[in-house]
Amino acid sequence: MAASPARQAAYEVVLRVFEHDAYADRALAGAAATLDVRDRALAQQIAYGTVQRVRALDHGIEALARRPVAKLDPPVRTALRIGAYQLAYLTGVARHAAVNETVELVRSAGLERAVAFTNAVMRRLTVGLRGLLAGLPDGPLKLSYPDWIADVWERDLGRDQALALMRAQNEPAETVVRRLRGEIDGEPTDVPGAYRVERVDDRALAGGRIWPQSRGSQLAGHAVGARPGERTLDVCAAPGGKATQLAGEVVAVEKHEGRARELAANAVRLGATNVRVVTADALALPGELRGFDRALVRPGGAVVYSVCTVNADENEAVVDACGLVVDDLGAEWPAFRHPTRPEFLLTLPHVHRTSGFFVARLRTPFSTKLR
Repeated sequence: MAASPARQAAYEVVLRVFEHDAYADRALAGAAATLDVRDRALAQQIAYGTVQRVRALDHGIEALARRPVAKLDPPVRTALRIGAYQLAYLTGVARHAAVNETVELVRSAGLERAVAFTNAVMRRLTVGLRGLLAGLPDGPLKLSYPDWIADVWERDLGRDQALALMRAQNEPAETVVRRLRGEIDGEPTDVPGAYRVERVDDRALAGGRIWPQSRGSQLAGHAVGARPGERTLDVCAAPGGKATQLAGEVVAVEKHEGRARELAANAVRLGATNVRVVTADALALPGELRGFDRALVRPGGAVVYSVCTVNADENEAVVDACGLVVDDLGAEWPAFRHPTRPEFLLTLPHVHRTSGFFVARLRTPFSTKLR
């Protein structure tokens, strides 16, 4: 009996992520290409959940299998991880199905010699895994984060807020799209143009009427304040959500050729004829990329520094070191004002229920204020 298509796809994604350093979303696109909507959703849930919870899962496997995860064959390690995830975190999955299909994944990988071991470990996990993980103290091991991330967040936010952030990051993200045109079956949010939906409408996406983009990311695009007639430079621009959100002429720079091609295709799909894609390193831009109103500045221009992290070392510390004047974005977007630096914006998953984003808008010391 072969493993189900959804679990086989999830297995392939997790294997590629941890054994070949692949990106989970790209691995899923290939592994789940032929699956129907229901199987694709299950494959994504198992694959992404396993990647997210891998530290806690490995702890449970090692404790109950009494063998270091690092010493297992990669197919066995991968199968046990996704099997353990189903047992520990998914509801509605029959335990015997999780056990049997994990065994079949190892068998289909040609490791018949490891089948008995896999079966024995899965049966131990069935009995003891949930209780073992539930009994761990609140902290990075139980919530499956590296210690250094937990330390940084506790330093920046305090212990209670850091724990709340870690818990929120482990929950499924809200599904939000940016509406470009036409009607949409969704709920307006506190960010203009952002709609909360039950699922992404594939036909609307293919037709360029919507674009999946978190509220935090769309907020960053609004903070740029690009206007018709202006030139904006967007560096590290792929996949193009914010670049295609901007008015005026937009030069979108992406270093990696594959991602640049993806960015260009997305701009075409969304009808963003104002976006020109350039494949280049942002640290060594071609000489002709000069004279922008926003990002790389001429007198009176602005730089928007936006990063998808809540780490102060990568956020306010970078801005403080740059020597530019800071615009008061908190006054423009008070709902997303940084809790300790109100001139900045900071979206926090446990507060705003969207992805974590830091946004600062900067200008040269002798330029006039943009607004």
